[in-house]
Amino acid sequence: MPLYRLKSYMKSQLRTIALLMLALFAGTDASLYAGPAVTLKVSAGKHDRQQTVISLPVPEPLQNQKQLTLVCLDDGKEVPVQIDASDSKRTLVWILSKPLPAGTSRQYRLHAAQFTKPAEQVTVVDDGSHLNVKVADKPVLTYNHAIVKAPKRDESYYDKSGYIHPLYTPSGKVITDDFNPDHAHQHGIMFSWRKILFEGRENNGWDQKSKLGKVAHSQVNSFTGGPVFGEIDTSIEHIDLTKKTGPVTMLNENWKVRVYALEKQFLFDIVSVQKCATEKPVTIDKIHYGGMTIRGHADWHTNHGYDYLTSEGKNKTNGNQSRPHWVEMYGPLGDETAGVAIFSAPTNFRSPQPVRLHPTMPYFCFAVASLDPFDIQPGQPYVSRYRFYVHDGKPSQEVDQRLWIDLAEPPEVKVISGP
Repeated sequence: MPLYRLKSYMKSQLRTIALLMLALFAGTDASLYAGPAVTLKVSAGKHDRQQTVISLPVPEPLQNQKQLTLVCLDDGKEVPVQIDASDSKRTLVWILSKPLPAGTSRQYRLHAAQFTKPAEQVTVVDDGSHLNVKVADKPVLTYNHAIVKAPKRDESYYDKSGYIHPLYTPSGKVITDDFNPDHAHQHGIMFSWRKILFEGRENNGWDQKSKLGKVAHSQVNSFTGGPVFGEIDTSIEHIDLTKKTGPVTMLNENWKVRVYALEKQFLFDIVSVQKCATEKPVTIDKIHYGGMTIRGHADWHTNHGYDYLTSEGKNKTNGNQSRPHWVEMYGPLGDETAGVAIFSAPTNFRSPQPVRLHPTMPYFCFAVASLDPFDIQPGQPYVSRYRFYVHDGKPSQEVDQRLWIDLAEPPEVKVISGP
């Protein structure tokens, strides 16, 4: 063996021995670390990192392992990790629990581990009508897969499924609204298009009262909890009600909602994939609203006590139809202030997307159709990703910007040594 390879091998072995010694001193069973292992390096880059979600494809030597253990080389402590096996290439996910200052890095050892069922920090329960997601037994959100009936039965056209409500703050307060008498077609967190052209007919999946179209849950594909995240995978249909021969599905939409194991603030992603359900394209016509939408608490409508904060420092008086990276909506809930921010991924269509910030109602949406019409073509899915941050207390532009950077410019992760 060449000398330089021998030195590299000895260095790797010494690092492994040191790690096992640290694990023993930390009270961790070193026998769990039998098998292949790699060393990972996380670099903060130009930005401070805190409670940052880290993900990378499972390194090749460990691709076939059923369970993995991650240990921080700074202190020998085990870090909760979870494997995302939803795609063909499995992905490792964990959260930086300790701050990582700009310009610094941290190393971890990733091991094959004996199989033990990890504790679920995030849980998902299907009660027959809803998927209820909790972090450390705190309610985070409810996805409604059964039809939620409108309070006024003579307005049954407002009956709704395939959306999130309620959304909670970490202290347990509900921050969204549903069936508000002012605009009963706005429901918690929803994704609907206001003006659609399909087969030459105008359609409206936004305002159910029009009876031109609707957006409804189709099926629950899967759901899972875990030590790092819980995820629900559902199918939703965008349905044309104008065809004389009966309803026809125009778009099939898939939602993946991933809630991360953070207790002091809630963080989750929604990835939406919309595909043509027929061989005909669907045109999203130009209009100043419609898209990924959130409706804020009813009290905010009653007393107009809400406001917005955008990445450009704008609010409800000057932020409408601007193009920020993120928007926070906030206001008083009980004796405290609370807020919810939505970050639009830089990969989204027409990013940074225009926003509809309503000046007298607590709702906003990412209104991509406000610029020009566009088509969703067969075989060309329309993919959107949004990250949501829910907190108690007043909004902080610094925190919101840090979370945006984590999404737009995540830390670099490298495999720096193998088995």
